[in-house]
Amino acid sequence: MAMSGVVRSSVRLRPTWSTWTSVTGNIPRNFNQNRAIPEGICGIRAIASHSSNNMIFRQLFDRESCTYTYLLADEASKDAVLIDPVIELAKRDAQLVEELGLKLKYVMNTHVHADHITGSGLLKKLVPGSQSLISVASKAMADVKVNPGEKVTFGCHELEVRSTPGHTNGCITYVCHEQRTAFTGDALLIRGCGRTDFQEGSSEKLYDSVHSEILSLPDDYILYPAHDYKGQTATTVREEKQYNPRLTKTKDEFVDIMANLGLAYPKKIDVSLPANLVCGLYNLPDDLAAELE
Repeated sequence: MAMSGVVRSSVRLRPTWSTWTSVTGNIPRNFNQNRAIPEGICGIRAIASHSSNNMIFRQLFDRESCTYTYLLADEASKDAVLIDPVIELAKRDAQLVEELGLKLKYVMNTHVHADHITGSGLLKKLVPGSQSLISVASKAMADVKVNPGEKVTFGCHELEVRSTPGHTNGCITYVCHEQRTAFTGDALLIRGCGRTDFQEGSSEKLYDSVHSEILSLPDDYILYPAHDYKGQTATTVREEKQYNPRLTKTKDEFVDIMANLGLAYPKKIDVSLPANLVCGLYNLPDDLAAELE
């Protein structure tokens, strides 16, 4: 479904961190400009923020699933998008949108998540006028479905859609060239990558797509993942090309590593997958279902 904010088919400033706000409002001593949450801490309730080239940016965190949600907005028009929201924190996200005086245009997912339920459906109720967005390849329900090469626009900003399958067939990465940033979902994590042992995962596809669509970006592009479990918040193309312990290997070595990870079955997968195929609105717990009434 083509919408006015999706383009079917500049001056580039590197983002600069201007503030770091914890629940107390204090900047921690071990603050690192490239790691806005103190290193080694997973689960801190924190917001990393900056404004650059007329863009408002917030990096939000869910301590239970270690999921990052990203709020991006155009300072002039107040048009905003939200990437990878978590249903339990949808009210937090809606409140922030209201407090900043933003107009939430799209609630976007990088893929059909297995470790949490998306907040996209609930946010549509909490913020009337917003629309859900996901890739066509995900086979999930959404108001807007995008294909590789298309652009999602909000105000004077745009996000290029790149196909990065392997973790799931429908994984996409959103690239903001003007800000020299990319939102990689679970395809590429900081010094890691998404698992490939369920949801039609493929180690070969993941290796190829990450190298061709993410690590092919300029070295200084900042990469924001959907998860981190060690308190890190961002990385760069250069860092991952040099230090990622999996993706610096040959393709055959990578496939062997992924086949022998021995990871536990995701705790919420049986609930999350059917829910996320319908914007997170399937068989909800009573307290969350009440929000929709």
